[in-house]
Amino acid sequence: MADIAELVDRLGGMAQKQQLVALGARDLDLTLAVRGGRVIRARQGWYSTLAEDDPRVRAVRVGGRLTGISAVIAAGGWVLGRHPLHVSVHDNAARLRTPSNRFVQLAKRHVKGLALHWDDGGVARRGTATSVDLRDALVRVVLDEEFETAVAALDWAVHTGRIDRMDFERIFAHLPRNRRAIREWVDGRCESLPESLTRTRLRMLGHDVDIQVRLGDLERIDLVVDDCVGIETDGREFHESRFEEDRTKDLDITTAGLHPLRPSANMVFRKWDRIVLAVERAIAARAPACSCGNSGTGVAHPLKKPVFPARSAWRKSAIPEFPKPAGNKGRGGALALG
Repeated sequence: MADIAELVDRLGGMAQKQQLVALGARDLDLTLAVRGGRVIRARQGWYSTLAEDDPRVRAVRVGGRLTGISAVIAAGGWVLGRHPLHVSVHDNAARLRTPSNRFVQLAKRHVKGLALHWDDGGVARRGTATSVDLRDALVRVVLDEEFETAVAALDWAVHTGRIDRMDFERIFAHLPRNRRAIREWVDGRCESLPESLTRTRLRMLGHDVDIQVRLGDLERIDLVVDDCVGIETDGREFHESRFEEDRTKDLDITTAGLHPLRPSANMVFRKWDRIVLAVERAIAARAPACSCGNSGTGVAHPLKKPVFPARSAWRKSAIPEFPKPAGNKGRGGALALG
């Protein structure tokens, strides 16, 4: 008797019946495994050892695979907040089901909490049983998500080595021209989501932002803003045991002639206005002594965050152009693949 759960695990937690049959599974084995709760039937002919509410199971239950920001989340990418379930289905897909119940037909293409993407055979041939290829997912992120969210996803993919230089170029070859300017905002040296968001948001306000600036022989500052402010973006999991080291580093930043700021990740996520105020006050106080890239007020370049249309009203022709970069002393970010 075949151990169905073991076979499914070996295939990544999701498997089609024909794959299992090829490995020696019988119909009786499959039935007993489902009845015994060792596997679930995600969809007719699909078996899984993942949890019922796992996004990968929900995507397969619909009749497709994770794509866009959902695929990035499943891969461990840097993503803030909650997002709809993005599912890629073949452009001739039929008999789609709801994410929560494989017996209920999906009557509409737009369902609350679900974003369907009808993709061609090229997308269908790449990826895994539960997710499209990461390159295809990132193209979808740039098309669908807010600017800073797209930058963070690309920062993560480059920094962690999930995509290489060739992959990066392939992604941009699949983007419309008015989206390709985002490449100048991506930097593979970025080490975390709060660092990525802080860098992008300050650049959107017109500040010059350098990244991973050398401090002495061994240390680096996460971000230096307008040659005036040194920002360390702290996550509790990485800095809780580094209290003395972090305080010493703040002294070193001050000694280097910069104003040190150490906002937590939570502050970046939820108290951004207060960070902006602190940065601008620090720049204003130090402006006479700084060789700032702009006036030191943070508003010399009136860039605005692009406003995206509602997903239900999305049209390629309606997508606004991404902004051109204003200040960025860490130039060539997209090509800094390590």
